[in-house]
Amino acid sequence: MDRLENTVRPYAWGSTTAIPRLLGVEPTGEPQAEMWMGAHPGAPSRTPRGPLNEVIDKAPEEELGSETVARFGPRLPFLLKILAAGAPLSLQVHPDLEQAKKGYADEERRGIPIDAPHRNYKDANHKPELICALTEFDGLCGFRAPDEAAELLAGLGVDSLKPYVDLLHAHPEDAALREVLTAVLSADPEAMAHTVGEAAAACARLGGAYAPYADIAHHYPGDPGVIAAMLLNYVQLQPGEALFLGAGVPHAYLNGLGVEIMANSDNVLRCGLTPKHIDVPELLRIVRFEASDPGVLRPEASPDGEEVYETPIDEFRLSRYVLAEDAASHDLTRATPQILLCTAGTVRAGEHLLAPGQSVFVPAGEAAEVSGTGTVFRATVAA
Repeated sequence: MDRLENTVRPYAWGSTTAIPRLLGVEPTGEPQAEMWMGAHPGAPSRTPRGPLNEVIDKAPEEELGSETVARFGPRLPFLLKILAAGAPLSLQVHPDLEQAKKGYADEERRGIPIDAPHRNYKDANHKPELICALTEFDGLCGFRAPDEAAELLAGLGVDSLKPYVDLLHAHPEDAALREVLTAVLSADPEAMAHTVGEAAAACARLGGAYAPYADIAHHYPGDPGVIAAMLLNYVQLQPGEALFLGAGVPHAYLNGLGVEIMANSDNVLRCGLTPKHIDVPELLRIVRFEASDPGVLRPEASPDGEEVYETPIDEFRLSRYVLAEDAASHDLTRATPQILLCTAGTVRAGEHLLAPGQSVFVPAGEAAEVSGTGTVFRATVAA
């Protein structure tokens, strides 16, 4: 079992205080957005044996287990993060596995450099993800019903939004959502910036259900993603609640601290709330235009104290243990690789004492027990 040293990514939307507060260190004044735990080559965790990706490359079957290698290849199938949003992230979707493979192969064939700003597919993998709130956590997830979106837009009293309201009323669900998102992202930028400005002023004036969109517009003035965001469900998670984001589901995280786990991929197609490249035709091909309930997840408790966040994904499985003082230790030995992350209290994992924000990597089959007083998240591969 190896203690991990993890990289914090300073993306502009990151909170300046949330991760330092969790770690019990002084803020630097710079945004600290994500702390990565895993073997992603972009920021692999460091172990006493070297970077985790190199440790796995040297002996994949020993570190991951033969079953995991047979299913997913010789790399850790998941990436675990602590995510701290101080401002809204880009409105985005992720491809499914087949779309990712085809998109990656096509861009490779066309010779688009992997780091080109207009490149959509950085790898050939899908990127389903799960976010579990550590604090109150605000986000957008999936489309509202068209009638609900029409009512929200109409309530702003902005004349230039009326054509979108009419479209939402005039067509079947999937066609209405597709037509409106297409129209918003394809509109004349100057005209759309004016519309967004009027909508933002109305949101600020009305407050209530419109307050989140006033905040989004404050961070991204004139961005068409402000209007696109109003087509989506607004969700506020309480600590311990989670959201699962499958392929094609538009979403954005707005504010809060959470534990995030995903398949080991970096494929993102953006819809707005970003200065980065937006490939509208490819985006529209990937988005699933269907209204859906955001489906807030709460953990399912098992007799041994493990609380599991159930998802339909094989590459990752997230659970947590809330450990009580003087309780018996929990045996977490498993035939798959694991990362154990403490988020509260003090937890002993094997010979390692973990404070909030600290983590360990447990190779497949390695004996692993946890005890103490606090909360530990367990990231592994679905059985």
